Amino acid sequence: MSNNYRFFRNSECEYFPCHEVKNDEKFNCLFCYCALYFLEDCGGNKKTVNGIKDCSACIIPHAENGYDYIVNKIMEVNKTKIK
Repeated sequence: MSNNYRFFRNSECEYFPCHEVKNDEKFNCLFCYCALYFLEDCGGNKKTVNGIKDCSACIIPHAENGYDYIVNKIMEVNKTKIK
């Protein structure tokens, strides 16, 4: 089975890369926004500015293993909600 669904890079995007990274060849645009934004404890590098969650310093969604991290975190949260 191919893993091509885990990575997408849009180097033509006017914001690419939207975060400063060492290697933009491995910059994953699949989660252009963070799917974990709704979680208080997302595990990312976040701060709160004027009551709003600011994730601009976090690159988890764009990292090489970002897909796995996000999917596993969502599954972890769902397990606690089902009980």
